Amino acid sequence: MRGGGTGRGWGASVQDGITAGLLHHEDLEIGNPYILGERTVSKEEIVAYGRAYDPQPLHVDEEAAKATLVGGLCASGWHTCAIMMRLVADGILSRVASLGSPGVDEARWRVPVRPGDTLSARYTVQEKRNLASRPDVGSSKVLVEAFNHNGEMVASWVTNQFTRRRHPDPAPAAGAGQRRERKPAIDLWDGPAVPLSEPRPDLYFEDRVIGETLELGSHTFERDEIIAFAAAYDPQPFHLDEKAAAASLFGALCASGWHTAAYFIRGSVLTRQRGNAAALARGVRLPAYGPSPGCRNLSWPRPVFVGDTVTYRSRLIEKIELKSRPDRGILASQIQGRNQRGEVVFGVISQILAERREPYRPA
Repeated sequence: MRGGGTGRGWGASVQDGITAGLLHHEDLEIGNPYILGERTVSKEEIVAYGRAYDPQPLHVDEEAAKATLVGGLCASGWHTCAIMMRLVADGILSRVASLGSPGVDEARWRVPVRPGDTLSARYTVQEKRNLASRPDVGSSKVLVEAFNHNGEMVASWVTNQFTRRRHPDPAPAAGAGQRRERKPAIDLWDGPAVPLSEPRPDLYFEDRVIGETLELGSHTFERDEIIAFAAAYDPQPFHLDEKAAAASLFGALCASGWHTAAYFIRGSVLTRQRGNAAALARGVRLPAYGPSPGCRNLSWPRPVFVGDTVTYRSRLIEKIELKSRPDRGILASQIQGRNQRGEVVFGVISQILAERREPYRPA
């Protein structure tokens, strides 16, 4: 495995010894993959995650999953990402002076993860830079890839990782290099949204309207569940230990970004299911939805702390025609989560396949 600390003689950290002996930003090698560990995924784990966060039939019901496009029970794409995060945390971040991640450029779910699959992963630093606003912090662009025991790539993502620098630059002059507050390009609270009390059923691809905004519900993040999720999928100190979190950039115990994302997908699925149940009761034929090919622009602009209540909204921003699948199209939606102070703490552009009323015929 590349990048191990054996024989490298890593020096002390600038963080009062908290990160002493760990890999720092300067130590990470560009282009050389860090080979991570393995994890076998059980049916019970797939169903448990699905019931908690992504309760679609293909993730929770073995028989119902046979009738879906994937043909059988499989892990949620978000579950696959969480497993990859655990492999990354155990295989590399546990040896790195990690300061968290602001987000993921793109995540792709390529092959379904089935019960009994053994996943392995690799972590490749593609770019590195120093942060002007934080002379003690470096940022790396990293490709993370996961493979099943047959050698098939099941998922990948490109993420941005913050790491403490061993040799910080001199502190900038007052006012110089300060990080400006970035506001989202789209504000999903700039107008009304379809309320939870009036959930919309799934509509055919042609019938979906760009700009439609939906309420997806809220969740309050409590201490014990933050720690439990982190222990399972993202065991970095600032998600697990209040003392370590107080010494981190975050300043207090905070939820894993993948935990914040999990409640978006839960709200989205439950809202759709309520709307679909009402439509089916009226005898309406519903189009087939899913699976999702992935997501992009996944961001965690602010931490989610103990006691924070995050409210989620969705807005359809793009409809993508598919020559390769004329009976389906891709619906792309901007998702945002906002805390009780009105601050955006989560964002992603999600994608899902939707059945067409009529096959696509290119002009």
